[in-house]
Amino acid sequence: MIFYKKFKIIFTLIMTPLSSIPALAIDPHSFAIPAEAVVQKLYLNINVDFGKKTINGKAQWTIKKSESAKEIHFDTKNILIEKVTIDEIGNPWKFAWGKEDAILGHDLIIPLKNNTTVVTIFYSTSPDAAACQWLDQQQTAGKKLPFLFTQCQAILGRTLFPCQDSPGIRFTYEADVKVPVEMIALMSAENPIEKNRTGQYHFRMTNPIPSYLMALAVGDIQYQSIGERTGVYAEPSMLEKSAYEFIDMQKMLENAEKLYGPYRWGRYDVLVLPPSFPFGGMENPMLTFATPTILAGDRSLVSLVSHELAHSWSGNLVTNANWNDFWLNEGFTVYFERRITESLYGKDFADMEAYLGMDDLKETLKEFEKTPNATCLKLKLDGQDPDDGMNSIAYEKGYALLLLIEKTIGRVALDAFLRKYFDSNAFQTMTTEQFLIYIEKNLFSKFPGAEKKVNIKEWVYKPGLPQNCPIIVSERFNDVNSQFQKWMNGLSPENLRTANWTTHEWLNFIDKLPTQVSMTRMTQLDSVFKFSSTGNAEVAEAWFLQSLIHNYTPAYIFMEKFLIEVGRRKFLMPLYKEMMKTKYGKELATKIYKQARPNYHFVARQSVDELLNWKN
Repeated sequence: MIFYKKFKIIFTLIMTPLSSIPALAIDPHSFAIPAEAVVQKLYLNINVDFGKKTINGKAQWTIKKSESAKEIHFDTKNILIEKVTIDEIGNPWKFAWGKEDAILGHDLIIPLKNNTTVVTIFYSTSPDAAACQWLDQQQTAGKKLPFLFTQCQAILGRTLFPCQDSPGIRFTYEADVKVPVEMIALMSAENPIEKNRTGQYHFRMTNPIPSYLMALAVGDIQYQSIGERTGVYAEPSMLEKSAYEFIDMQKMLENAEKLYGPYRWGRYDVLVLPPSFPFGGMENPMLTFATPTILAGDRSLVSLVSHELAHSWSGNLVTNANWNDFWLNEGFTVYFERRITESLYGKDFADMEAYLGMDDLKETLKEFEKTPNATCLKLKLDGQDPDDGMNSIAYEKGYALLLLIEKTIGRVALDAFLRKYFDSNAFQTMTTEQFLIYIEKNLFSKFPGAEKKVNIKEWVYKPGLPQNCPIIVSERFNDVNSQFQKWMNGLSPENLRTANWTTHEWLNFIDKLPTQVSMTRMTQLDSVFKFSSTGNAEVAEAWFLQSLIHNYTPAYIFMEKFLIEVGRRKFLMPLYKEMMKTKYGKELATKIYKQARPNYHFVARQSVDELLNWKN
């Protein structure tokens, strides 16, 4: 693999003169050189063509350049550049291609005049653009119209539009989007709440955002208000169910503001996507994209919404400067999420989520035993796809560090620090090194001995879990353990006390199953609790994993249906990994994946392709 090692300066205060901006970090995943020329505002005018599965139009960038800059660099990947113009000149302008890399794509270089302030790029996406998921009508809930959604994190924005695709570079934007008249378009911006007759929609985002937070969805979508500043979008057949599940969104928003200050994005809405969405959720500003797999019917999985809402502060407001600092986005967000959850549903509920999160972290640590440096909070992803670093290390190890700080200096002091952190660094970027300086000056210096007790640099720069990692305890899981022991001692499943269990209790119970369980006992559990046929995706995935481990073949037909319909990578990878451990399992995985693969987003396909060594 060819990797273009060119030093690019990522800076924080884009709106200040370039000459006064300090060099803060190197972004190994972008061709942009913002110290020379950087984007500030985007006007996007595009047409969404479902027939060709392309997006075409123009990206008009308002830029800022240094006096000596002769060119500007954009990130692109599999994009057709039709022509380039500069300033008010309508005639085609010259451009050149720089380095090309299998991961990073192609460096688009546009020469500049001394007084150039606008660069316009006319382009078309590829039908297989990695950021875009084109679904035919049979892949949607309504089965009537096709659907498009995008996913730009981490570095897929460059397949959707030519951009400076680094989280350290922020810009405002407006967009005009043309779609088929029977559909509605939505973006990570101010959105319409109903379809119009023209198929033309205008969008505006007045807060500066990085390219990975650009988002577009087009389809048969309706809207329902939840609260004064909150609401939900979904396909018509999913709208009522989604609105029921997210009834507490307005309360989440208000409780979040009580913790860490005002919500600065106007509205907070959620779009429930078709099941091929590869993640649980994506924190696109003003419009979180969410998987339908959180629609459990009992509101027990809506912490995903509180997680994406929390990103409105940690991630969207204060952003990791590059993907090596990913934990600054996710560790803070998990901590914030659980504080929101605790405020709404109680400490015992939040403790269950923290306990399950620690279990996930321990499993991830086992996976990286041969590459322990991958378990440091500060990552070294140079030469890799940054998506490789998006695992529970950043999320749960980052959370555990903040929990340790809370236990060391007290919750009140940590809350005050975090609120100041978000306020002081709003709409700016942050590196790990900057944060270490910031927390020493603004927190540890006020609590003698706290820094030594926490030993934050060990958490950040050394692998594994430090000895001072907090122990997570869940009282409600103690009750699950009591019922599990009764089952282990021979009590029939129907006699277990499970009436008030949530998804979390069921996950904890299923995960406790020992290595050896008879077919008879697996059948009894399934018969009583209907695990194989459950509509709860979290419980289903946990049960299917145990079914593979215990060779409980009656569940396989349900698992096959699940893997074909659901594209959430969190669920796919454990099941395919387990199947790959045996000869029969490999055959089963190949059979299922051949049918399921067209339904998966590029992000999910990329991971499963590598696991299965898939060749088209």
